[in-house]
Amino acid sequence: MNKIVKFFTLLTLCCPIVACGDYLDTSTPENADDGFVTSTASETFKILSWCYANYRQNCVMGVYRWNDPIGSDAEYYPEVASLNNANARLQPELLSIGTANSAFNGYYTIVARLNKLLEIIGTKEEYIQAKEAGEVNEWTQLYGEALSMKAFCYFELVKHYGDVPYGYENTTASEYSLNSRFDILDKVIEMFGEAAPLMYRLGEGGITAERMSRGFAEAMAGMAALYSGGWQTVRTDVQGLYGDVQLETKGVDEYSSIYARRTDYLDYYRTAETYFDQAMADKGTATLVTTDERGYANNPFQRHFQYQHDLQLSPESIFEIGNMQGGQSGQTTSSEYPYAFGRASNGASQMGAPCKVFGAVRIMPTFYYGEFEDGDMRRDITAAVTGSNGDGNEAILRFAPGNKLDGGMTTNKWDPNRMNPPYVADQRQSGMNWPIMRLADLMLMRAEVKAVLGNDVAARSDLNDVRRRAFGDTNHDIQSSGDQLLADILQERKLEFAGEGQRRWDLIRNGLFVEKAVEVRAEMSQMVADLQSKGYHEFANGNQIPMYIWVKSVHRDNPLTYDADPTDPALYPGWRGQYDYSTTDAASAVKGTDHNLAIEGLFEYIDPESERAKQLEADGYVKTDWGKGIVDNADHYCNSNLLPGVKAGNVPPRYYFPIPFEVLSHSNGKVTNGYGLAQE
Repeated sequence: MNKIVKFFTLLTLCCPIVACGDYLDTSTPENADDGFVTSTASETFKILSWCYANYRQNCVMGVYRWNDPIGSDAEYYPEVASLNNANARLQPELLSIGTANSAFNGYYTIVARLNKLLEIIGTKEEYIQAKEAGEVNEWTQLYGEALSMKAFCYFELVKHYGDVPYGYENTTASEYSLNSRFDILDKVIEMFGEAAPLMYRLGEGGITAERMSRGFAEAMAGMAALYSGGWQTVRTDVQGLYGDVQLETKGVDEYSSIYARRTDYLDYYRTAETYFDQAMADKGTATLVTTDERGYANNPFQRHFQYQHDLQLSPESIFEIGNMQGGQSGQTTSSEYPYAFGRASNGASQMGAPCKVFGAVRIMPTFYYGEFEDGDMRRDITAAVTGSNGDGNEAILRFAPGNKLDGGMTTNKWDPNRMNPPYVADQRQSGMNWPIMRLADLMLMRAEVKAVLGNDVAARSDLNDVRRRAFGDTNHDIQSSGDQLLADILQERKLEFAGEGQRRWDLIRNGLFVEKAVEVRAEMSQMVADLQSKGYHEFANGNQIPMYIWVKSVHRDNPLTYDADPTDPALYPGWRGQYDYSTTDAASAVKGTDHNLAIEGLFEYIDPESERAKQLEADGYVKTDWGKGIVDNADHYCNSNLLPGVKAGNVPPRYYFPIPFEVLSHSNGKVTNGYGLAQE
């Protein structure tokens, strides 16, 4: 586990590390011996290891981490007046032109090295013989892996930048031009399709989920086809950019861009279906985690995430980017989980109990309270109502804008308290991998395309397999069809992947982003109005969010809690509490002995003037702001921080990052930024 980054300093292939200003200028100086660095498969893998590490450190670790999992009708960013999430708020015009330089540069640097690597491997006799014989060996795996990573980089470029230059790597180009995203995605599908049969399935040839495999390549080919066929915001200011591709549009043109979908989208959905079917057939050892063997807990959904906390590969993972706990000597190797996306902590940056957790992803209260059915084991894993003081004690989260304990409910899928033991030496160095794809994602993407194509029986099969894990039975199976089935699948993806960076893309490609943005603002506004007038808001499922709750610090012999027990206010909701930090190197930071919080009134309104409220206070409970924090900051939660870039129901969602200035300036006017993005 987490071995890939150990090769970060060992790369010697004759490909450049591109300086920040060079971007697409990726010519290859002859400064090393190609034969030496590819003399063995293990030497060659060091080059791929560098590419994995560079992707993690300079691409995904850039601004994407603050935007992909944020900015939907389920998730939001907690701070006020921060540009970290301007893209997630659909206000990319606020970004400086250099906002995403490192990621853009990183992708092209990786592709340049991969092109050279593919050229060298392609001449090796061991590769040629195996390919001609239709066999898979370590050299075909390396070739397929390199080709898959190249395709993956271009997929990510299109996803985050739109139309970009293509095919200039390792050439001396005096100027660049834009290429159509649709042409690039066709190439991406082709590359993944070519790579897949050259690669091992998970579990074969020593391949784990920390490396790209046959099933992942096929899943990504399907995803590229799904995105190519889906709704997206396209440019209207570059004549002829999309060639012969015919587009249907919705809404109005804004910032010379419009929401559109290619008219032959069903052809791409059929391609996606084919590849998703192949990916399921070639998933190897990947399997949905449907049982929990732990004895002290019974939540298979959480069990998947616990593998990450234990620095193990989950059986459900198809691909993860490897990390090393504590980083690597002499290198900058951050490990953001759970710092960026986890259960919040006010702890110190070092030797905290636990260390600081910023908590960039916050869960929408309308989603938490109103959309989970009774018995859904995902709710308490998806969202946390408490965090950590950083001194070994549990603390209620606050809806005052901010970070750490402020900002509202965090995700609960990653929590330093769940590590055994928690890594207390430093924040951002937990060692948890960066998850890219798990089997449930593949299954529900396949269900989505099958529903669109009218194969309701197969779509329901994948959908209900995931639901049965969430509920532990077949009583919640869905029997819908047609448009309602597609809606049910997208809702299931919302419930399954909240905080994991999927929801905003699901809405965008299904043409639903704008209407869902308007809808959630209306829901939040109604909730605030009810809180103000009645002291609570009641959701359709009967849950009530109140202005106030009552909390009390209590002692538990095991302060880290697991499954919920509605009869015990310290165990409801479940999956919270604290690790026993008195057993760690951060023991000196721990205060007191009553580390857990008992909570009353979280899902039901308690009149502050009632006898029940008075009795709770007599028993040591403290009346505490809850919904009141939302009311006090209503503009933040209903307007200025809630997808303000969607001002009306007919504008295109704008979610791209600016192409760097160096590329624009070297293109002699052939490359410009669209969508209202900065040009200089």
